[in-house]
Amino acid sequence: MLQLKDVVKQFADQVILRHVDWHVRPTDRIGLCGENGAGKTTLLRLLARLSEVDAGTVQIARGTTIGYLPQEGLDHCGKDLFTEVRSALAELLSVEAELQVLEEKISRETEQADLDRYSELQEFFRQRGGYTIEAEIGRVLKGLGFAEEDWQKPCENFSGGWQMRIALAKLLLQKPNLLLLDEPTNHLDLPARDWLEGYLAAYPHAVIMVSHDRFFLDQVVTRIVEVWHGKLTDYPGNYSRYLTARDERVTSLRETKRRQDEEVARLESFINKFRYNANKAALVQSRVKQLAKIERIELPPERKKIGLSFPPPPKSGRMSVSLAGVSHGYGDLSVLEGVELAVERGERVALVGANGAGKSTMMRLLAGVETPLKGEREEGHNLDMAYFAQDQARTLDSSLTVLEQITRAAPFDMVPKVRNLLGAFLFHGDDVHKKVAVLSGGERNRLALAILLLKPANLLLLDEPTNHLDLASKEVLLQALKGYQGTLVFVSHDRYFVDALASRVVEVAGHRATSYLGNYGEFLRAKGGEGDASHSALRVEQTNSKQISSPEQDKASRVVSHAERKAVRREEQKRQKQLVEVEKRIEALEQELSELTIEMQDPSLAIDHACLGPLIDKHTELQSELDDCLQRWEVLQELLAANGAL
Repeated sequence: MLQLKDVVKQFADQVILRHVDWHVRPTDRIGLCGENGAGKTTLLRLLARLSEVDAGTVQIARGTTIGYLPQEGLDHCGKDLFTEVRSALAELLSVEAELQVLEEKISRETEQADLDRYSELQEFFRQRGGYTIEAEIGRVLKGLGFAEEDWQKPCENFSGGWQMRIALAKLLLQKPNLLLLDEPTNHLDLPARDWLEGYLAAYPHAVIMVSHDRFFLDQVVTRIVEVWHGKLTDYPGNYSRYLTARDERVTSLRETKRRQDEEVARLESFINKFRYNANKAALVQSRVKQLAKIERIELPPERKKIGLSFPPPPKSGRMSVSLAGVSHGYGDLSVLEGVELAVERGERVALVGANGAGKSTMMRLLAGVETPLKGEREEGHNLDMAYFAQDQARTLDSSLTVLEQITRAAPFDMVPKVRNLLGAFLFHGDDVHKKVAVLSGGERNRLALAILLLKPANLLLLDEPTNHLDLASKEVLLQALKGYQGTLVFVSHDRYFVDALASRVVEVAGHRATSYLGNYGEFLRAKGGEGDASHSALRVEQTNSKQISSPEQDKASRVVSHAERKAVRREEQKRQKQLVEVEKRIEALEQELSELTIEMQDPSLAIDHACLGPLIDKHTELQSELDDCLQRWEVLQELLAANGAL
């Protein structure tokens, strides 16, 4: 449906796309990956026909409709929400209006041409879902987090993040043949991401997206395209499979390049040695031509493994912080009512819920930034807390450079590591000498987060720490938090991040806080009733003081959950062992097949069918076993990844 032929795109002297050939099939779901500045957004804009190529052609099949969602810059005003979103279906609305006109005309006088036109329009209207327009609009708005009471609000009353949701709702309702999404999850909370994930996974047309949400990519895309050095490299499968395949490809490329470098060095040595020898002139010219024909292999940039760790936290009491009978709000707006929440030492608690439900309010209460209107907040013994707010960037000194700001905040023994830390959060080269005053909002947030990693604390409160981070930076933060020895309470809309870290999920909804032991996947299973009795046992209601369990019940619950966690760990260890065994067998089979293939290529076997037949049978048998092993390897990988064991 779409094809790039020998496409070149550059800005000034920077080449973004270099003689690219690429095609998109009608039902492809593609994730674009690559470092910041590699050209992902530029490629989307080219496909959306918002930018022109400098050379080459972009061929799009006739009848293809294109919908493009940029990262930012969209604004809607002048209509209420429902009317604005409904306007995206202009063609259907036009058909509906014409049908009404024809109905009135036919009721007065019947003409065959009018009847034929009415029948044609009615069938088109039915096939395009015209009779369910209102229901479909409601489904999409609800899925993206808009409450029914929002539908009649003027669009100008919605903030930037909600403006992007309006634009996304309009695109989804239009159902273009080619849907181009640039960071569609940036402004979505977890429930909206979960809904969009399911919607796109079932989308009947082509989707191309850029996203820094690993779980979202894993669930939605079936093909990853890496943008690097002006080239596009295709990898079948989702993001997790891409990571494995990319490493294998780079390893193979590195070995090929090593051999190529040896060949180039040999040719250059011969040329230099006999350049001025008349007797060798023909041979030298032959080597020069050979050298000119060699297409030099370029290696993708090696991803640095940046290991960051938090300073050891001061020892704290068993209880870190608790809220007892807490109610809070602002003016006439009640946000939380009768909340009971106790965070114990070593816990990793994720607060989840729709935007506006009260997660940030609860974080401010836990941090002591706000005092509850009712109830009490209690700190545990020897509490040393670090709090990262959504507006943490406002605490930075605008007169300092990035390097000066972080160095000033760093303990003495951490000063040598600040450059690595800044690099992990996308501050490279001269970026570290920029004044804080000229940084964008996203850059300021990243700097504030980097500074937080330097401080020793036994309780970390992180409100949206993954905002404005790319996939590599999120991985650095995730690994650092996995190694953190203190207590963690955090809010994040990144499903992979939450699944990998949380030992307890607290849902903030309906002015209450309800706890579920386990990660986000287990929380969804418990909510959806998919779990067994053990999942029901994991659910802990913490809505008011009357519902607090007794010490004996707490102890029994902890014993049960501990046994369940041990069982899960044993199962994961068993699968890890099976995975290692399967990987060893795959390696052995590939080696056997390679040796067998070389043996079968012996020219003497071409006429010796008696010897060749058994070799072919053995090759078929080994290939079949290899296919089974690869399938088993994929199943084990998916099971371990789903449980956060990889």
